[in-house]
Amino acid sequence: MNLRHKYFLFGAGVLLVALTIRSIFFYQHLQQPLVLSDTYIINVGNGSNFTQLSKELEEKGILPSASDLLLYVRVKNIANQMRAGEYAVTPGTTALGLLQMLIRGDVKHYDVRLGEGWTLQQAIKALQEHPAISAVLNPDDPESVKAAFGIEFYPEGLFFPDTYSFTRGTTDLEILKRSWNLMQQNLDLAWTNRADGLPLNSPREALILASIVEKETALVTEYSKIAGVFVLRMQKNMRLQTDPTVIYGLGSSFDGNLTKVQLQTDSPWNTYTRDGLPPTPIALPSQAAITASMHPEVLDLLYFVARGDGSHQFSSTLDQHNLAVQQYQLKTSIQ
Repeated sequence: MNLRHKYFLFGAGVLLVALTIRSIFFYQHLQQPLVLSDTYIINVGNGSNFTQLSKELEEKGILPSASDLLLYVRVKNIANQMRAGEYAVTPGTTALGLLQMLIRGDVKHYDVRLGEGWTLQQAIKALQEHPAISAVLNPDDPESVKAAFGIEFYPEGLFFPDTYSFTRGTTDLEILKRSWNLMQQNLDLAWTNRADGLPLNSPREALILASIVEKETALVTEYSKIAGVFVLRMQKNMRLQTDPTVIYGLGSSFDGNLTKVQLQTDSPWNTYTRDGLPPTPIALPSQAAITASMHPEVLDLLYFVARGDGSHQFSSTLDQHNLAVQQYQLKTSIQ
């Protein structure tokens, strides 16, 4: 072996040792936790790149070595795989862990709840109060809401009350469309499995009844019995005479005190002056209210009155009902 060959082998060995040592420190840096004392939010916009982000994090003292991360990205040829979005980086996350988040698109998710018994207007306003939701609907303009859904009627009650997960920038309309689809699925299934002999001609009528049940009581245990009262009234061709429908028809003019004059003033939603169900649901009914309306507990009960503790007193005759009204309304007024 000549001297030149020996020098070549020696140099190659030194280079190999150096690269080995460099790779050890390289991976050590990438596996070190980022310098975070709390969750840090990273916003990656369209067109952002690893170089900009890495240097930004290094300047803020979060990423120990931008050069190591950039070298890894180049070696792996993944420079174009970072996905736009909002990322929540928690303490303990390593540089490699952050890189995996950005490539997988593990963006931050938020939750928002649509409540049982809400009107569509209330639901839209609640969505728009969330800082991560983009507002595109006008809750005070029914015509624009109808146009947004591409329908000719105001879609009251057609949304399923539930908790919805979303990412920043999602619109109120997008969430409501998901809620609409979920309501349709649940309603169709409930209608398919409904009890026999109901005086309801369509899933929409069942939804209207469910919305009334939802507004009449806060006790889920009473849902089926209250639904049974209304079903029995319908079977006997009696008017429903339910206050929540009248209140819904009054809209923003209702001040919290339902008067005798208002009960006697006709409107499409006044079930004291008109027969049958009102023309639309009056709120977002829960799954429990929908189920109760499809499977009502039909007893010999035609009336109910609030006891003042959240529950109701049910009666079979008008005389019994009048006595209950005197008892519980008097008791409530004395308290």
